[in-house]
Amino acid sequence: MLVRLLRPFAWLPLWFFHAAGTLLGWLAWLLDSAYRRRLADNLRQANLAKSGRDYNRLLRASVGEQGRAAAEMMVHWLRPAEKVAQLVVERNGWEHVDAALARPNPILFVSPHHGAIEACGIHLAMRIPRQLAALYRPPKIHALEPLMLASRDRENGLAAPANAKGVRLLLKTLRAGQTAYLLPDQAPGAGDGVWASFFGRPAYTMTLLPRLAHQFDATVLFCFAERLSWGRGYRLHVLPMAGAFSGKPEYDAALLNQHLETLIKLAPTQYLWSYNRYKQPAGAPPAPEFPH
Repeated sequence: MLVRLLRPFAWLPLWFFHAAGTLLGWLAWLLDSAYRRRLADNLRQANLAKSGRDYNRLLRASVGEQGRAAAEMMVHWLRPAEKVAQLVVERNGWEHVDAALARPNPILFVSPHHGAIEACGIHLAMRIPRQLAALYRPPKIHALEPLMLASRDRENGLAAPANAKGVRLLLKTLRAGQTAYLLPDQAPGAGDGVWASFFGRPAYTMTLLPRLAHQFDATVLFCFAERLSWGRGYRLHVLPMAGAFSGKPEYDAALLNQHLETLIKLAPTQYLWSYNRYKQPAGAPPAPEFPH
């Protein structure tokens, strides 16, 4: 019922959602002090600005981008998958995907909370001739979960819950030489991560991704869909991994976060700075002190 009611609105132009999302982002900024403080602190912590004026510019742009990321979900979830895939109008680094597909090894696409997450995953699912399994966590608004699942289960996509069942599904997919799509910057549960530097501050970082890559000799590709101005669509970036995971959790987590930092710096205002990336999960050891 909800899908039928909302689907007609998904055909409004993308620029409309981005304009509405900008207002939504500023409304959240004004009304939620915890959200406002975390976004500002995380962006400042990243030390991406060259001056105070530059930081203020990045902050203003980030507030709008947070709202656009939320508003455009209706387009990604409710338009046909092919129409969403077509919103990616530019691709940088696609030759790395072609090279990976030419090998029998499974592929791990690694995409943080950066740019248009859903559009990136749908484009990959529609443009590669392999099944794409994606781990997911239920959204905080439970009514949106059916929309998200219906979107990710289309065509070659396969939604896998972030639990033991989902991990088994992921293992089965990789064992068959297929592909997986993981968000590496969610804070894992205690025992499923280690502390590693992320923009100079300790962040509890997942160990699952390096373990999968090491176990299955998978090709690891980092990617995100950059949101273009005025609703023009998206530019997909694909970067190969420099080096390889070693099987040592601390080293691998640090290497993973270094690649994420490189990706985020391509479009720094489009990262989800409002996410509580530096929290200590229940049962996890205290964060160590890292040199700045």
